[in-house]
Amino acid sequence: MSANPSLSLNPIADLRQLFAFPFMVNALEAGTIVAVLASVVGWYVVLRRQTFASHTLSVMAFPGATGAALAGLPISLGYYLACTLAALALGPTSRGSRRRYGSETATIGTVQTVGLAAGFLFLSLNQAVLGGPDSLLFGTFLGITRSQVLLAVAVASLGALTALARPLLFASVDREVARASGVPVALVDAGFLLILALAIAATSQLTGALLVFALLVTPPACAQLVTMRPLAGLALSVGFALAIVWLGLGIAYFTIYPIGFYITTLAFGLYLLLRVSRAVRERRR
Repeated sequence: MSANPSLSLNPIADLRQLFAFPFMVNALEAGTIVAVLASVVGWYVVLRRQTFASHTLSVMAFPGATGAALAGLPISLGYYLACTLAALALGPTSRGSRRRYGSETATIGTVQTVGLAAGFLFLSLNQAVLGGPDSLLFGTFLGITRSQVLLAVAVASLGALTALARPLLFASVDREVARASGVPVALVDAGFLLILALAIAATSQLTGALLVFALLVTPPACAQLVTMRPLAGLALSVGFALAIVWLGLGIAYFTIYPIGFYITTLAFGLYLLLRVSRAVRERRR
């Protein structure tokens, strides 16, 4: 096998190259799990307009990982603990009334700022943390060795989201009517934030604390540009995320540039294409 893989005119041979090395097989397996988890949870994030909160939770993965490494704990444990604690901190102000909107955004911004500062402090105290900030912030898709834990978290998160789906959708579309109908809106909000925290903690271990947004928000946003029907939108969101991850991994394998660049570029390109297509259709009408 060539040390410097390159694309050929034979797509079958190119596919064989992708599956020739265990690290690429592991990356494709983990990327598939992450794509499904992030796109399903992200569909509700976009619907509920909680992208700012989800960004804060993704940022908290950074101090979680650096703090765990500094304390001698497993890095993955740091991701889950930090994201879960941040979700609990954001819970009391999440999706409140308009009068509480300022309090909500202030809390989210404060948690995000403190998290970033703590992450860089922990990193400066332990220079050997995963080789520096690059892998923590921008991911290590090609460094994945096992997917069992990631799969277990994904199954648990998606199972909890399925159980919460009906009241969550109701509360997301019409919060006041849902409350009047007896839906425990505050409990639903808190439950979703915890599911979101688990999804972000799992996804961040591959995409990094910053690039998690590319899979959590962009594929669902693209799907909702096409349709607002829940089942169709979720299916499209998953399809878009899988295409972005698989294409990004494949292109990165045959080039010298990082996987994060291709994932974000493909996601943005797809969103831009759908946005322009929708604008053209609306003008024709």
